[in-house]
Amino acid sequence: MDIDHAVIWVENAQRSLEFYVNTLGFEAVRGEEFSQGKARFPSVRINDKTIFDIMEYDALLPLVQKFTGGGEGIGGAPINHICLSMEHEEYNAIIARLEESGVKLTSGGENAFGAQGQAVRSTYFNDPDGNVLEIRFYDI
Repeated sequence: MDIDHAVIWVENAQRSLEFYVNTLGFEAVRGEEFSQGKARFPSVRINDKTIFDIMEYDALLPLVQKFTGGGEGIGGAPINHICLSMEHEEYNAIIARLEESGVKLTSGGENAFGAQGQAVRSTYFNDPDGNVLEIRFYDI
C-alpha cells in the first residue's frame, strides 16, 4: 500500500506551487494547465507514486466538502504535519534552499522515530500558508 496523494489547503495556489517547486525542488504536475485555467488545481510530485494537490480553500472548499463529507470545517480534520523522508544529500539541498529563502527552520532533533526507524536528523518548517512540513533522512 502507498499514499497516493495529500491535499494541501492554500490561499494562493500559484504562490504555493512556486514554493514547492522552486524551494523544495518538487516537480510540478498540471502546473501549466492550472495557469491556463484548464485544471482546477496544480499538484507537485513527491515520488513516482505520490503527489500533493495544492488547493485554494476559498475556491474549492464547497466542492471538497460535498464529496468528502468534510463537514463545516475546511474539508476534513486538520493534520498536525506531513513528514517527508529523503536521502541525506537531498535533505541538505532543501535545507540550503529554505535558508536562502528565509524560511524559519526548527530542529526536530536527532534519532527521531519514524516509518523507517530512527532518523538521523529532522527539521520542521512552514509553507507559505502555514502548513507544517517535516523533512528527515535515515542512515540506511
